[in-house]
Formats: sequence, structure tokens, C-alpha cells
Amino acid sequence: MEIGIVGAGIAGLGAAYELRGTDADVTLLEKSRGVGGRAATRRKNGCTYDHGANYVTPDPELEAFMRELGEPAGIDDPVWTFDAEETIEPGEDRDRPSLTYEDGIRRFAKEVLAECDAALETETRVESIAREGERWRVESEERRYGFDALALTPPAPRTAALLADTDWDAAIREELVEAIEAVPYRTILSLVLHYPFELDRPYYALVNTDKGHEISWFSREECKPGHVPDGESLLIVQMAPDWSLERYGEPEEAVAGAAAGLAADLLEEPPLESPDWTDCGRWRHALPDEGANTDVLARAEDDALYFAGDWVVGEGRVAAAFENGRELGERLLQQRDEPL
Repeated sequence: MEIGIVGAGIAGLGAAYELRGTDADVTLLEKSRGVGGRAATRRKNGCTYDHGANYVTPDPELEAFMRELGEPAGIDDPVWTFDAEETIEPGEDRDRPSLTYEDGIRRFAKEVLAECDAALETETRVESIAREGERWRVESEERRYGFDALALTPPAPRTAALLADTDWDAAIREELVEAIEAVPYRTILSLVLHYPFELDRPYYALVNTDKGHEISWFSREECKPGHVPDGESLLIVQMAPDWSLERYGEPEEAVAGAAAGLAADLLEEPPLESPDWTDCGRWRHALPDEGANTDVLARAEDDALYFAGDWVVGEGRVAAAFENGRELGERLLQQRDEPL
């Protein structure tokens, strides 16, 4: 059975992992140069930083899986909270560890990929899909593919756009598009602010709990082992959705300067207004606020069309996306010996 997986983010990799070692011929089609999606890591001036997802919060089974594959690094410092009035308070104790890697959270995606036997086609943006008889045709700018089963794992807006243009004579298609388009997403600008001095705080991160501040998340990358040289600070400041959407197209210098000013006010640290270098991650479709109607999605499986991702479960977490991908892989395994 030939299986195509559009998207090599965490969900797509989870599905490919579950299909390893079987007679399935799996191909991952990824529009970017690398894998992992929002589990993204960059390096600059001797620093390593996670500018999308900040860490993985695994259950015991996933934690054991991560430790078996590689050597994750724990974040020992706690996450505190703040509100619109900038009142900072200790947060609640977490019942799961916060894990990343010394070389960044993208390592998780690379470790999973190394265990897969799927073919990976990067810088391959899918332009169209069509149902031809009992198979799916998938086309990029460079080539055409044919699959017995097709899994779509990009963010819901991209998936809905693909389906809207799909050549597929099925009554379910319009209902699928409507259900997937209904998934609400947050847009997030993730600003990276570096300073040539240490910032001493009793917490790793702050999270805005009342959604009343321009900053939604503030974290200190130096709390992650191996990420920032001694004597330096690197802040990840993720802006609130409305702020991010309004200023999404502005230059890095402008949004980084504004974020630095807000961070300085929040922490009452005027020197934070002037980082010595910055970076900016732009996540148009960062996090889903709700999940899709899975009853509608399941009906597409009659035509060997499947879906996976954090938007399917409505939880914008690396662990949720990975487990949802693995569940998809399990369903495909159950059907691999059946005619599609």
C-alpha cells in the first residue's frame, strides 16, 4: 500500500513512525527545508533557541519514548503567571516534566524521523490533490505522486484550502471543508531578544492567564541546558494573538522594539528595552483554540483520506500532535491488508 503524508510536522512524523517496518510504502511531503513544524529551533551568535513550541510536556509513556530515542534535557525552573495588571505570581505545580534538548526541540522531530523508513521530500509544496478511481493524485510544482491512501497534516486553514480545490466527486467534500475551516487559530509573533548580561529570576517563564496583556508568554532560554552562554540572557516573548495579527507584516526591528519595551515594563527592568540582537518567528497559524468535528473527518476514511494534527484534537501541544499522528498510523495499519 502506498501512503502519502502531506506535512512532516510532529503529527505527520507520528504517523510515519507508526508505519515503520511494515509493507506500507510511505512518502512524507514537506513544504519546508526541514521537519518538525512548530517544533522549531534556530541558532545565532552561539545561542540555541526554540522560537515556536518551547518544550514537550509528555505523559509517562511519551517521556519513556523520548528518553529511549535520545537524551532530552529537563527545564527545572518553574512557570509563573501574570495578568493584565502585570501582577506576577508563582504558578501551579505541574504533574509532567518540561523537556527539550540541548540542541533544541527540533531534535525530537529528527530523532523520530531517524526511526522511520519513509521517503522524505522536502521543499515540496503540494499544489493540488485529486481522487482518480481508487487512488489519490498529489501534485507539486516539480512532480506528480499517486497514493492508495492520503493523510493531510498541515494546519487546518491550509488543509481546508487544499480540500476546497480538490478534484473529488464526493458529497462529503464541502462538509469537510466547512468543518476544517471552522477550527479557530491564534496568530503569534515570537520575538527573540538577546542581552549581554544575565537576568536573575526565580522562574523559567511567565504565562498570561487572563488574556488581557499584549504578551502571552515570556521565557528565559538560558534556563535550558546548553542553549545560552554563561553571562548572557535570551528571552522568547510571544505576543498575544490580536497584537500579533495587527502587526504581523511589520519589520522585525519594529515588532522586536515594541516587544522589548513591553517586556521591560512587565519585569520592571529598563535595560530590557535595548537588546543587542533580535530575531522573529512569524506563526500565522500557530495554535488551534478548538478541535475539528472528528465525526465528519472520519467519514472521509471511506475514500482513504485521513487527517492528523493538533487541530484535530484541539490542543496546541507537541505531545498531542504526535500522539494524534500515531493514532492515525495505527488506523492505517489496521487497514493495510484491506482493499482501499
